[in-house]
Amino acid sequence: MQTRMLGTSGLEVSAIGLGCMSMSFGLGPARDRREMISLLEAAVDRGVTFFDTAEAYGPFANEELLGDALERVRDDVVIATKFGWRVDPGFGGSQLDSRPETIKASVEGSLTRLRVDAIDLYYQHRVDPDVPIEEVAGAIGDLIHAGKIKHFGLSEPGAATVRRAHAIQQVTAVESEYSLWWRRPEDELLPTLEELGIGFVPFSPLGKGFLTGKIDDATTFESADFRSVLPRFSPEARKANRAFVDLLARVAQRKQATPAQIALAWLLAQNPWIVPIPGTTKLERLEENIGADGVGLAADDLREIDSGAAKIGPAGDRYPEELERLTGR
Repeated sequence: MQTRMLGTSGLEVSAIGLGCMSMSFGLGPARDRREMISLLEAAVDRGVTFFDTAEAYGPFANEELLGDALERVRDDVVIATKFGWRVDPGFGGSQLDSRPETIKASVEGSLTRLRVDAIDLYYQHRVDPDVPIEEVAGAIGDLIHAGKIKHFGLSEPGAATVRRAHAIQQVTAVESEYSLWWRRPEDELLPTLEELGIGFVPFSPLGKGFLTGKIDDATTFESADFRSVLPRFSPEARKANRAFVDLLARVAQRKQATPAQIALAWLLAQNPWIVPIPGTTKLERLEENIGADGVGLAADDLREIDSGAAKIGPAGDRYPEELERLTGR
């Protein structure tokens, strides 16, 4: 697989990474551990070098999974994880907590679970309104100086927050949702990242699975599946949003590809410092996603996709209001 640099940081990763959350959390029950270790090993064997996790996924179980699966190839991969949620199982809930003392405790736990001496890329999972971002960036700078972190990242921040953090400690990458049916980062965030030389890591680049074409208005989600509470995944919204899949399918047929591969290839074509991290728990989907790296979209293809998408407009909000308030700060 080809590689890409995340901005001007010097951090080089595979052009397509692997989001690992769904292996342990979020889209239904945790998957079989041995099967997921085999899938992670298969990803490495196929050229994936960029893996995304978080202490909150499980909580803790996803980091432990990656620690087990990737220990033998530690020097050949880049592991990104996240801090910023208080995820103590005895706390009886979760809340944002990016106090410097919490960050410094969190990093020790992640180092142990991931079985690494230093974390390659450490994201603030969500911006904490009760802790100035300058304090967060300063704490990360201390940990970088101590050799426990290599690179600093932010997840779902606003452009102004990125600037403030970057002024204190270089931000290597920003991770936010971005796909053909969620393009808000184009308004302010992407121009800011390009100006500052910061890489961009789109999560849910396949619209939480919808843009693959495998989900329709008759699909049902179990209660443990996060999509069951998302307005964009109501049956009515899914029926309307099928137009996105139809658009991708038309281009895919011409390019001898799949809708998922066209959706990922579209992202790769936006900027050379964009590295999507589609998630999966299936080997065939992993191979399909990786195959997007070899799908070239010409200028005419991109114009067709953009003009077609502009005529659709996604149905349904991305998140319920209380979750959307946690983003873009």
